[in-house]
This record gives sequence, C-alpha cells and structure tokens, in this order.
Amino acid sequence: MERLASFSSDPFDKPPCRGCSSYLTEPYVKCAECGPPPFLLCLQCFTRGFEYKKHQSDHTYEIMTSDFPVLDPNWTAQEEMSLLEAVMDCGFGNWQDVANQMCTKSKEECEKHYMKHFINNPLFASTLLNLKQAEEAQHHETAIPFHSADDPPRPTFDSLLSRDMAGYMPARADFVEEFDNYAEWDLRDIDFVEDDSDILHALKIAVVDIYHSRLKERQRRKKIIRDHGLINLRKFQILERRYPKEVQELYETMRRFARILGPLEHDKFIESHALEFELRREIKRLQEYRAAGITNFCSARTYEHLKKSRDEERLKRTMLSEVLQYIQDSSACQQWLSRQADIDSGLTPTVPVPSTTGRRSAPPLNLTGLPGTEKLNEKEKELCQMVRLVPGAYLEYKAALVNECNKQGGLRLAQARALIKIDVNKTRKIYDFLIREGYITKA
Repeated sequence: MERLASFSSDPFDKPPCRGCSSYLTEPYVKCAECGPPPFLLCLQCFTRGFEYKKHQSDHTYEIMTSDFPVLDPNWTAQEEMSLLEAVMDCGFGNWQDVANQMCTKSKEECEKHYMKHFINNPLFASTLLNLKQAEEAQHHETAIPFHSADDPPRPTFDSLLSRDMAGYMPARADFVEEFDNYAEWDLRDIDFVEDDSDILHALKIAVVDIYHSRLKERQRRKKIIRDHGLINLRKFQILERRYPKEVQELYETMRRFARILGPLEHDKFIESHALEFELRREIKRLQEYRAAGITNFCSARTYEHLKKSRDEERLKRTMLSEVLQYIQDSSACQQWLSRQADIDSGLTPTVPVPSTTGRRSAPPLNLTGLPGTEKLNEKEKELCQMVRLVPGAYLEYKAALVNECNKQGGLRLAQARALIKIDVNKTRKIYDFLIREGYITKA
C-alpha cells in the first residue's frame, strides 16, 4: 500500500534504516505492526528479510513514497511539498528562485501551478471564507453596556495641570490656544454684498477656502494628538523610559513619523527596533564569549564573575587615586566621602567642587528623579550638578545655542549671553563646555 511519506525530501530529516543505519531514500518500507517509534527499512534490508527484536519478516508493511499526483497529474506530491517550501523560503513572486530551488520545474510552470491550485482554487477560497466567518462569529459580542462617563477634569487657566496638558480643555475637546490661533482675523472684515465685482467675489471665496484649509489642519493635528495620547505628556515620557537609552534616542528621532504610521504601527515599529537592539546586544555578548574561547554557558558564568571582579578592582584603584588627589584639601576630601556615601546608598553621586576661596560654595545639585536626566551623558550631568542647572533647562539652552551656531556658522560668548537670560557665569560655563565637547564652534 502506497502512502505519502511523513518526512521531507531531505534524507537527513528521516530516521536511518534500522537494518544498515543508512539514510533512507524513497521508496522505503515501514512496518505496520511495530512502533512507535516507526520501524523503517530500506528496500535492500527488506528484501533480505531483516529481523530485529519483536520485528519479524512476515509482518505487514507499508511502502512509503510521495511519487503520486495530488492536484495535477504532472505534479507529484513530493513536488507539491517542494513548491510550498520553495515559496516559503524565496518569497511569493520570486518564481525564478523557486524554480532554481525545485530543479524539476521551470519558472512559468511554478507560477502557473501555484496560482491555479493555491491562490485561485475555489475549494481553498471557500475554506478560508468559512474560517473567517467562524472567527467573526466566535468574536461576536453583544451591545456594549452603557456606563455614565466621569466628569472630565477642568483645570484652571495657567495652572500646573493645564500646563502639563498643553492648555487642553477636556470638557470642550479644545485648546486654549489653537494652531494658527489668529486665522479668523482674515475673515473679520469680509462681507459678501450684491454689488461686488467678479474678481472681488473670487478673492473673498479664496480667503474663505484658505481659512477652511486651516480648520482642516487644526482637526488633523487634534486627531494626531488624540490618537497618540499626547495630551498626558508625563505618562508618555514614563512609557518612553521603558526602553534602553539607545532606543529612547531612536524613539525621539522617529516621533515625527508617528503621524504617518498611526499609533499602533508606530508602537510596533519601535518595539521591533527594541527587540533588534536586545538581539544585537546578546549577539555581541556571545561574540565576546567566543573571542575569549568560551564554548559553554557554565564557563560564561565564570567569565562574567571574573570580569565583575576585575571591574571592581579597577574601581578601587580609581577611588584610591581620587583619595590621593583630594587628601591635601580637607573640604574636597569631605565632599569625596559624601559622594562615596551616595554611591553606597544607591543615589546619584554628586561631583566634588573644590573650594578655591574661603567663601563656602553651594553644594552640587542632586539630579535624582529630575525630568530629562536620562537624556544627558555623564559629562553633561557633571556640568548640571556644578552650575546647579536642571536638565530640562540645560537641554533648552543647548538646543538654542546649537541652532544659532548652525545658522551663523559660529557663536561668540556675547551672542550666547544674549540668547540665554541667566547668570553670566553659568552662561560662560555652558558656552565653554559646548565648545570643548564640539557641539558649537567659536565665531
């Protein structure tokens, strides 16, 4: 009795022959009385009457082969499976690559057969339709029960909640200040009268059309804000902090394209890149193990333990050099001890500020929990601590100086002080820092 082979065309995917241990090629014989696991024999061992344990040569058997037509008389079952595997490997539409992988059919034959029997086959189409209808019936729900809506918040004008919501008024679904807020001014003096000339009438109609386009732009922007949940900016920032710093930078860069993709597609895009980042980091870690000659995870755990010990020793040597550096100044030594206490307690360490005069200086600013801290590198955090500047303000000043430098081709200290209305000493430190780090250039 002939039956479709339960394995692919690759002989390495089949169990070996129980008689000679060679790889099986079709046709081969399966004992109908022994198993599981299946007792398979090649034709040579079957003709010799091979017997093993409970298997006897007079047992009933099945001939396993896929050399028979299924959908088309000119296509065997094995070729049908090879075609499906080739389309899965090469992709739909790449018929030349599919034909090269099959080796037995041409490009035109593969395309014609696949379109006829797997795409335009009414049997398959009706089956998919029934599956779709069954799925819709399964997920069919009754009417949504009515619940009274909560009273929307009504923040007072210029309050903290109102500023957090960008002036949005939930009860009116409107903003205090709209996009293109003075667009209505162009219409205030327009009046259609009967004695208007054709040109004047056309001009008034054009002004109304322009105003209508501005209203459509307002609605488009409101829809983007509503769909992406941009009203609650604090919640949006909390969700953004779930990702590693590298993915957060990508999130910030790709945010402008969210209006094109839509909220769900944009989230899928960011999640896929976050997964790619995790995979790349894992691959890099495995490559590090391979470069170190590690071949199993037991050795990898030992390697990580030793690496951690080396890093701790290196940190201790760094701490010792800092002690030797600040031991001559009692005030600097006290600040160093305070910073080590912060490290031991899990807080963000403060940067020691050596005192050069007898006047007592203000302590460094603690950045723990301040918004925008995660967007700063270590040097920028030290600068904000020294000049006692919150990260959000620093990022605004930095963006303003960088933009002005790009426009002018360079920036002078006087121009920086004109842009940033803060203490001149703080402006000088920020200006020197940006020059030193290469963010801006001197004019």
